[in-house]
Amino acid sequence: MQFNLEHPDYKYFLRGADGNGALVNDRRLTASFVLSPNALVEDWPVRDAKAMTPEDITPMLELKPELVVLGTGATQVFPPAAVMAACLRQGVGLEVMTNAAAARSGRGELLNQLRDYIIPRANSLDAPLLAVVGGRGRRTARRTVRGGRTR
Repeated sequence: MQFNLEHPDYKYFLRGADGNGALVNDRRLTASFVLSPNALVEDWPVRDAKAMTPEDITPMLELKPELVVLGTGATQVFPPAAVMAACLRQGVGLEVMTNAAAARSGRGELLNQLRDYIIPRANSLDAPLLAVVGGRGRRTARRTVRGGRTR
């Protein structure tokens, strides 16, 4: 069996985090930041989740996410209700957790995909192929298969 290394189609990856910072790709960040697969906004001015305002989430919402995971350091701290409401008005989910939990959730999702789909397929190459697409790519994939627009 031959395996090929394929680089992801995204630029940034959260590799780890703790109460003092995060590791994005190979860089250690110790100040607040906003991260998406293809954008990194460093030195985001927010330092305290309790003091956040709806305007503070503008850099996140400009990235058109379906979900925002807000890592709040070593302890879980919820932002004011107005911040959560601003996300919901845009149709964006908001999950608040510690930095370490935020990093684990992304890593866990990847490991689950490997365990549930990739490894079984590699062990039985004559099994049916199953492709799983999540996030915004899901709509693009459906549109391609159907040959038209989707909602």
